[in-house]
Amino acid sequence: MLTENEAEHCYLGQFIPLQYHHSMLMDSNRMANFKAAIDHVVFPGAKVLELGGGTGVLSWFAAAHAAKVWCVEMNPELVAESRKLLAKNPNGHKVEVIQANAFDYLPPEPVDVMICEMIHVAMLREKQVEMVESFKRRYLKKFGGPLPVMVPTAVLMAVQPLQQKYDFHGYQAPIIQVQELSGNAPDTIELAPPTLYSTMDFNQPNALDIAWEGSFLIHRDGQVNALRFITKNILAMTLETSSSINWLNRYMAFPLSQPVNVQAGDVLRVRFNYKTGGLLSTLTDTLQAEVLRCAEVVSIKTRAPVESGRFQRDFSSISIGADSRQHAFTSSI
Repeated sequence: MLTENEAEHCYLGQFIPLQYHHSMLMDSNRMANFKAAIDHVVFPGAKVLELGGGTGVLSWFAAAHAAKVWCVEMNPELVAESRKLLAKNPNGHKVEVIQANAFDYLPPEPVDVMICEMIHVAMLREKQVEMVESFKRRYLKKFGGPLPVMVPTAVLMAVQPLQQKYDFHGYQAPIIQVQELSGNAPDTIELAPPTLYSTMDFNQPNALDIAWEGSFLIHRDGQVNALRFITKNILAMTLETSSSINWLNRYMAFPLSQPVNVQAGDVLRVRFNYKTGGLLSTLTDTLQAEVLRCAEVVSIKTRAPVESGRFQRDFSSISIGADSRQHAFTSSI
């Protein structure tokens, strides 16, 4: 019997069972945006590496233009399935499926593009950040620079205070909830706009630990009993049009152990910390919120300051709603 930590490492790092991949293939938001990004960055004749290939679909997108794709997958069931599926599809012969631990594998030659989709809300549970950082260190040691184009190239993460209903036919159950992108659920009241708490540019070194403290100006009376976490993945930058191709994960709302009553005009201070790739409880256990009645201005603090750089256009706000090729993130709240 696996312990919780062992199961977390195996199944939510590189070892997601086959049955879960159907929902990913059915997710048109995920599929369409990854296809658009991969079509944009993979040029004719390119060499491509995918870490954590699953069913091989992202590698297959790359094979439309690439000369060669190495698709690395650790789960033997998925390795066999992806080989069968690729054989049924045009250009599938360009993809070599390799059973290996993606934390150890490097291609036999330099590549032009590296794809890695081990993504969960807030970069929890799955090992995206740890995997990309490991790959960059090992790749540079073996081949030197430059690094390949990364898909995704960056991630923006935001947090938002909510009043969330937890009454299930009279049964009170404040639990973590996955929420749809519309943001219009009748049981959810948004008490302030979202605030960016972290950005990771995968072309730069990134710490695995996140620690944040920041403030919100409350817009309406209510009770803050949950925090919504928003994760927007920048899959590719389209420099020709100064835009980006993005994938917005479904939201996740985490209940607060100590709800806070608020009034319009209050300043709410929130703090939390967690390690990327960790259990959801590592975030839940650190969530804190309090009202500053004196309307004290609290500076946003992060362990690594949020840099703008080439993503400056994307930092003005966080888009709440359907993904698309966007010239900026504009809030629809």
